[in-house]
Amino acid sequence: MEINTMQVIGAGLFALALLHTFAAKSFERLAHRYPRHAGMYHLLGEVEVVFGFWAFVLIVVMALVSGGAAAIDYAESRQYTEPLFVFVVMVVAASRPILEIVRQLLLLIARLTPVRTSLALAWLGLAAVPLMGSLITEPAAMTLAALMLAPQIFRQGIPEWLKYGALGVLFVNISIGGTLTSYAAPPVLMVASAWNWDTAFMASTFGWKSCLSVLINATGIIFLLRSHIHDKQSSEMDAPALQVPILVSAIHLAFLAAVVTLAHHPVLFLGIFLLFLGYTQAYDRHQSPLILKEGLLVGFFLAGLVVLGGMQQWWLQPIVSSLGPTALFFGALGLTAISDNAALTYLGSLIVGMSDQEKYMLVAGAVAGGGLTVIANAPNPAGVSLLRRGFSDESIGAVGLLLGALPPTAIAALFFLL
Repeated sequence: MEINTMQVIGAGLFALALLHTFAAKSFERLAHRYPRHAGMYHLLGEVEVVFGFWAFVLIVVMALVSGGAAAIDYAESRQYTEPLFVFVVMVVAASRPILEIVRQLLLLIARLTPVRTSLALAWLGLAAVPLMGSLITEPAAMTLAALMLAPQIFRQGIPEWLKYGALGVLFVNISIGGTLTSYAAPPVLMVASAWNWDTAFMASTFGWKSCLSVLINATGIIFLLRSHIHDKQSSEMDAPALQVPILVSAIHLAFLAAVVTLAHHPVLFLGIFLLFLGYTQAYDRHQSPLILKEGLLVGFFLAGLVVLGGMQQWWLQPIVSSLGPTALFFGALGLTAISDNAALTYLGSLIVGMSDQEKYMLVAGAVAGGGLTVIANAPNPAGVSLLRRGFSDESIGAVGLLLGALPPTAIAALFFLL
């Protein structure tokens, strides 16, 4: 009886968290209207805080209903490797030496193209960097892309609807851009071992479709943005003051490679992260301030999603198991908008007797819908945290993101259904 009661309470709190996510921008407006309580409204308006806040509410309610020991046991039974990894990889990938070497590499490529350097650089940020996510993982790709694109697209002077369009393209491209390998996209990682999907299978089944979708999405939004992107931003990236010794960049890349390689071993990658912090302190003249606050907020968001999401299996799994292949694709695409796509594919991996076509449709729908909301894909909160200052009220609206992500989602869905 207690388990059933907590299942219903957990689903209710999850629904409240979703509503809070969509209303986050309203809290920012309230902060300006009522400055006396602006601090509290700003806190509630932080999208990254939402699920962590409601996860604490869930644990408190569980302690009241089922007892303190049951609440603690449940909280400690959750798997927090992904939130920890996203936090670490965000901070390392956003360090100045890595960011600058990636910027210079893309700037070199952009100058070789037959179009304006600024347009080519923005296009590479929306196309090439998301596809790099198949190698360096999606959270790292999101961090690099967001920091590179912020001064070009997500800034004052760009129409708000175009910024939401670019954000939707970025989120969708990151979600599908990690499907060329079997380890970089969280929803793929959840099923790769259970279904024996290796990198060769992913590249031949999902990879080419993802590449075409990414290229079309990036080209479309850059065409719309062409009159708003100027060469001034790209020239600033080549300033001598930003140059970092190649050895320092190589050491940072080695730290990033080690973290990615040990992504499933938190004890080890956290130890490497502590060494990384010590190294950045020892050579602080080559560093910019680390994005520790942004990384911690994103980790808090994902940890809250892990806690709240663990109570949703009782209603999500029956829906997934009852759908046919085509219905499963569209069902997964829609459910991804209200639940993390990795959690969705994990539930699918527990279903016995799924056909190969159903397995494909589940994962294809989950990754295609990964840009529709902040919670749809694990790297999305990182993008929100790094880019929200470029939007009005320094807040990203859920409705604006949804509308901006619909066109690139449709393109991705079309290719995956081929």
